[in-house]
Amino acid sequence: MFRSMRDAGGGTRLSFTFDGRPLSGREGDTVAASLLANGIAICRETPVSGAPRAPYCLMGVCFDCLVVIDGVGNRQGCLVPLREGMRIETQHGRRQAEEVLG
Repeated sequence: MFRSMRDAGGGTRLSFTFDGRPLSGREGDTVAASLLANGIAICRETPVSGAPRAPYCLMGVCFDCLVVIDGVGNRQGCLVPLREGMRIETQHGRRQAEEVLG
């Protein structure tokens, strides 16, 4: 299982939600790392088969960590720093352009 390499007591704690569930993470961590640290591996479902996907490369290459952040889909969780109060949701399938652009 995923474990952070940082000292467990270090870093400012930030509150966020995932699919409405309150969680906490550390300042300086990405969304994907924060989800993994909270025991959440599945963050999206594929558009064709609905197969669950989890963060894989953690460096922005594979797109398996796509999530909806504060209502905006197709966000790569591994590239987005966690912020206080973020609303993160599982991405179900593909997002339409009008959903992303509002």
